[in-house]
Amino acid sequence: MAPKFKAPTEKTVRALLTRYQCPVPYHEVRTRFLGGIASPVLGISPLPIVKELWGGELPPFDSIDDLNELIDILVNGLWNSLTKHDSRSAPFRLARLNLEPSAKNLGVFAQVRRQELEGFVEGLFNGQDETDLPERAHQALEHLGELRAMMAGVEDLVARDIEAESRTELETTFKHVQELTRIMEVEIHAAVMSCARARRQNRTGTGIGTPRSALH
Repeated sequence: MAPKFKAPTEKTVRALLTRYQCPVPYHEVRTRFLGGIASPVLGISPLPIVKELWGGELPPFDSIDDLNELIDILVNGLWNSLTKHDSRSAPFRLARLNLEPSAKNLGVFAQVRRQELEGFVEGLFNGQDETDLPERAHQALEHLGELRAMMAGVEDLVARDIEAESRTELETTFKHVQELTRIMEVEIHAAVMSCARARRQNRTGTGIGTPRSALH
């Protein structure tokens, strides 16, 4: 029997990414992996997606043990733990952000959500400019593209001088972003489930041609 690997803690994964100076933040790594798991692109495997976190090549290691540790944590651990979301009963949840309503935190909140959405699409397309998606997944990508644009708009608002907004307006915008998070999760789950059904029914490659730019 193949050895079973326990899902690594968030602290463990974050420490590994920090140690090897990974330019992709933890929350985006999660959604990239989820997108890769759901991807209709044939022949996809986790290691190339792991390499893309560092621009296409793994970081340098002092020993083979260090390489094995990275693979155990990111592939055998994190990637495999995310495969459970390829099921209707286990919807994926975006990063939990317990932030007080403030101008700075609003910008952080919107940035994290934008990066998570971009990461999901990055994994889903796996380097392709276009892929065939089942109809529901195609619709989900269109909705996620609109939500991504909203998050970018909030980031821009904060950068321009949201301090000028009243406390009430700030708290209202913060609440709206929280509400949009739930919609993002619904659409991501719909895309994952739609792709999973297509794979089970052997319908990959027969969907709607969807450009990667749909998210922008």
